[in-house]
Amino acid sequence: MIPSLRLRSRLSLLVAVAALFVSTLPGTALAQQYRLSAPPSGNNQHAIVTQYIGLVRVTVDYNSPNVTSPTGEDRTGKIWGQLVPYGTPKSDFGLLEPMPWRGGANEGTTIEFSHDVVLEGKPVAAGKYGVHFIPDAQEWTLILSKNSWQWGSYFYREADDALRVKVKPTKSEFRQWLTYEFLERKPTSTLCAMMWENLRVPIKIEVPNLNDYYVGQMRKELQGEIGFAWENWQNAANFCLQNNINLEEALRWADYSINATFVGQANFRTLSTKGQILAKLGKQKQADSLMNLAINQPTASAMDLHTYARSLQAQGRKQDAMKIFELNAQRNPKDWVPQWGLARGYSALGEYSKALKAAEKALTLNPDEGNKSNIQKGIEKLKAGKDVN
Repeated sequence: MIPSLRLRSRLSLLVAVAALFVSTLPGTALAQQYRLSAPPSGNNQHAIVTQYIGLVRVTVDYNSPNVTSPTGEDRTGKIWGQLVPYGTPKSDFGLLEPMPWRGGANEGTTIEFSHDVVLEGKPVAAGKYGVHFIPDAQEWTLILSKNSWQWGSYFYREADDALRVKVKPTKSEFRQWLTYEFLERKPTSTLCAMMWENLRVPIKIEVPNLNDYYVGQMRKELQGEIGFAWENWQNAANFCLQNNINLEEALRWADYSINATFVGQANFRTLSTKGQILAKLGKQKQADSLMNLAINQPTASAMDLHTYARSLQAQGRKQDAMKIFELNAQRNPKDWVPQWGLARGYSALGEYSKALKAAEKALTLNPDEGNKSNIQKGIEKLKAGKDVN
């Protein structure tokens, strides 16, 4: 007899329920995948800390043991060399071989880098690594393993090492719980430290080519929606200009900020950026021609002209700078900035009496307090026959 549709549906449901029951028995893969939430073993709380070095993201993922044991015992003075043995004791689980310390509790500690970095002077490729230590009374060995998924260090193999470096432990303020912190945060480096009880293990992480990463990110972003604004092309070109990198491509970006269909705009910022890049590339005649266009743009502010004149002074082109200072004063007679520019221009040429007159006039045109103080100091120098630049 062929079962009815309703009966067949019921049979299918019973089969599905039976399969689900079997798959959720203790020890099955599904039970492990969907395990019940419970407190961490030994109350070693899970922690994640992330620090950026510019674009570069560094993340340490670890489990944090307590100096006080789960039974309430104070283990101060019994951590290093005892609870955490020196050297590589033989494992009683996993590979049953000598193993380093996991740098934490429970699951393995990991560190992840979004970009290539230099760790303790050694190059490390972007990626995620298992963190292990070989502790010693005087000097530790830090190991980064390509195996970032193992539990603890029980399956550690030296063949998986991505890096081994020596690090020096130091005394530290007391830490009840093992902690990873970023103690120094500089533009191109950071100092990550593992701290527990009275010990600190510092790890220097550097990104010496950080500006290259910025350029790469800008190059990528300019291909998207960001590329529909001239400001972004100009800013990218100017970043390269200020850091003296990637100048040939920066010149193309600068040109795009001026001439690109639907995007380009000829103004002081775009023209002057391209002009300065041309100068950096040794094309001074083209640079001067473009800068002449830039300073005659309606968008050229008093501060724009002043900054350009100061850059000419820095190049030793004192007479050319003086012409720009004078042009600025003609265009902006009620602004203190051009008068202070004249003072700097005349002073650089050794014409201190003219410089003093311009500086005193700048003081009457209401500069802000910070610049007012600077001008007053300049006046005192000029009265003493000294250059203010």
